[in-house]
Amino acid sequence: MITREIQLTAQIAGTPTLDHFTVATTEVDGEVLVRTDQVGLAATYLELMRADCTLPVPAWQPGQRVGVAAIGTVVRSDSPELAVGDLVQSMTGWSEYSAGPAAQYTELDPIADPGYYLGQGPTAYYGMADVAGVGEGDVVFVSGAAGGVGSLAGQIAKCLGATRVIGSAGSPAKVDYLVNELGYDAAFDYHDGSPVDRLRELAPDGISVFFDVVGGEQYQAALQAARPGARFALCGSLSSQLGDAAERFPTPDRAAARGRGVELLPFSCYHTPDQIAAWREHFSTWLGEGRFVYPQTVIKGEVDDVPQAFLSLLQGSYRGNVSVRLS
Repeated sequence: MITREIQLTAQIAGTPTLDHFTVATTEVDGEVLVRTDQVGLAATYLELMRADCTLPVPAWQPGQRVGVAAIGTVVRSDSPELAVGDLVQSMTGWSEYSAGPAAQYTELDPIADPGYYLGQGPTAYYGMADVAGVGEGDVVFVSGAAGGVGSLAGQIAKCLGATRVIGSAGSPAKVDYLVNELGYDAAFDYHDGSPVDRLRELAPDGISVFFDVVGGEQYQAALQAARPGARFALCGSLSSQLGDAAERFPTPDRAAARGRGVELLPFSCYHTPDQIAAWREHFSTWLGEGRFVYPQTVIKGEVDDVPQAFLSLLQGSYRGNVSVRLS
C-alpha cells in the first residue's frame, strides 16, 4: 500500500518551521492495514525532534516518520484479532495509512467522538492524582491551564475534591474559558501584572498544590505563594521551548523549595496500560455524571496540514487537546 506521511527533514535546534518537515511517499505492508482517521498533537513532540532530546526514548531522525498517537479504521486484516471496520488506536504517527502486526493496534469501543482517545488525560490524571495526591482541602494552581494537559488537570483536581482550583493562561479569552466553561474557581492572564501578585490575590492563604507545565516566572510565583508542605508536580517547562536542554528544562531550585517547605515532584507519564486504564475509568465516570468537560480543538485537513497545525499549537493558537481529523 502506497501512503503519504510526514517526515523530519532535519532535527530542530532553535525555532521549528515548516522547513523541518516534508511530505513523503512510502510503502506500508503488514498483517493489518489501517486507514488513519485522526492524529493527536502535543507540545512534547517537539522534544522528540531535537538532537539533544532529554526524554528517555530515542529522538526522531531525519527521514523518519514523526508523530505518535493515531486513531484509525482497519481496512484489511489477516489476523483473527482484528476485523475490517474495527476502530483502533496506535502509536504510528502522522501518515494516511499504517500497517503492522495486530499487536501494534489496540481495539477501541466505538464512541461518538473518538478524539477522546487522543487526549493527554493519562498525563493529567497521573500527575494530579498519583504524583500530587490532590484531595479535599487542597488549593491548586495549574499553569498553562488552557492547554491539553492543564485543561484536564484542573477539572481532575475539582473531581478529586480540591477546595479551590486556580489557572493561568495567555489571554483574557482563555481566562474566561477556564472559569466559565471548564469550572476553574479563578484564573488570570499571566501577561496582566505580576503572576505572584495575582496568585496571592486569588489564594490569600497560599496554594497547597502546583501542577506546572510552564516553568519560568510562574514556577517562581508559585514558590512564593506556596504553603509549607505544598506539593509541586512538575510536568514541563513550555516557557523555555528554545535553547539547549538545560535552558529548556532548568533544574528547579531545590534549596529555595526546601526553605519554604515545598516538595518538588518532577514526573513523566509513560502511558502504561495501568495509567491509561485509570484515566479512562475515572474520565468516563465523571463525564457520565456531568462533572467533566472534554476540551479539544479538532482541525480538519489532509496529512499535509498536520505540520502547520503542530506549529500553531506550539504558538498557543488552540485550546485543550488538539488533533487533526484527516479527510
